[in-house]
Amino acid sequence: MLRTLDSVESFGGEQVVIRCDLNVPISDGQIKDAGRIHAAYETIDEVLAKNGRPVICSHLGRPDGADESLSLRPVFDYLSEKYSDLKFRSPEDIRTEDSVVLLENLRFDSRETTKDAAEREVFARQLLGNAKHVVIDGFGVVHRKQASVYEMAKICPSFAGRTIEKELSVLERLSKSPTRPYTLVLGGSKVSDKLGVIDALLPKIDKLLIGGGMMFTFLKAMGYEVGSSLLENDQLDTARGYIKRATELGVELVLPIDVTVAASFAADAELENVDTDSFNQTRFGDSGMGLDIGPKSAALFAEAIIGSSTVFWNGPMGVFEFDRFAQGTKTVAEALTRMDGLSVVGGGDSAAAVRHFGFADNSFGHISTGGGASLEYLEGKPLPGLEALID
Repeated sequence: MLRTLDSVESFGGEQVVIRCDLNVPISDGQIKDAGRIHAAYETIDEVLAKNGRPVICSHLGRPDGADESLSLRPVFDYLSEKYSDLKFRSPEDIRTEDSVVLLENLRFDSRETTKDAAEREVFARQLLGNAKHVVIDGFGVVHRKQASVYEMAKICPSFAGRTIEKELSVLERLSKSPTRPYTLVLGGSKVSDKLGVIDALLPKIDKLLIGGGMMFTFLKAMGYEVGSSLLENDQLDTARGYIKRATELGVELVLPIDVTVAASFAADAELENVDTDSFNQTRFGDSGMGLDIGPKSAALFAEAIIGSSTVFWNGPMGVFEFDRFAQGTKTVAEALTRMDGLSVVGGGDSAAAVRHFGFADNSFGHISTGGGASLEYLEGKPLPGLEALID
């Protein structure tokens, strides 16, 4: 059984280390999507309410040693607006504080991610300092054996935070007890990134909608021309296998019927909407590249989503960062807000997209913070950080 904060009445005024996932996108020192920070508030506030003094820790990016461009200082500035007495400390400078503490990027120290378990344990004990309790709240890291995730949770009494509880509740519904009809919407650039989740969920769903860059591998596998669009030639046979398997399982595979094609990969590129079976007739010739699903496809996808009782969406439909190639992704997001049932936005670029378009988080059933860890859970893989929290 998962150990949670429900079993804690009071932390007795002691420091409590909270391993959050504050790995948020930052550009020019500004946070572009604070969703993961907001998700951590409930757990931090509960530790405070139960007379604990939080020591918050997280990673940011994949630094090779100390790297000022990947400092958590912008996160500290953001958190300081809520926790006015917040202190910013290096993991080497942990001290007993009466206030809330945020530690600098854990991955500045190579012991956080080393494969040497003994070194990870030394770092975990350093992070604990005088703390006698640990709360693991970042679902996005529980698939890794890292010092702050696995070793720290094994050393002293540890509990799952509310972010992990919520993520698990939704993932269990998606994988074990979905309300039908159940639709899986996949996008993003590569088929190879989604192999595990397709394998795991294909027998459980009613419809599979495919957009984004990965749609061109499926379209090519079916014999369509795709110009210079993103294509994984080494996954063509895999795509054909999924097409065949979907038919055998009675799953409706929905591919785009039209594509927004551009002359080049640029925000102001010339564009043209063409039917998928007329791709080679675009005025851009063989150099044309698809950068979004077309308007007819967007309407088709929206109809399928609205008619579903459970929808899991992972990956944008096009290059939504360019306004001219964002309509497919925006239409899918809007459809999820209109469906009657459980709508799950699969984190990462999908979560960034819905916030980019101005949708409120509560417009959806759940916006995942789990990233690759959530996909691995759906694939049925063991997650070390969760296993460390189970009696």
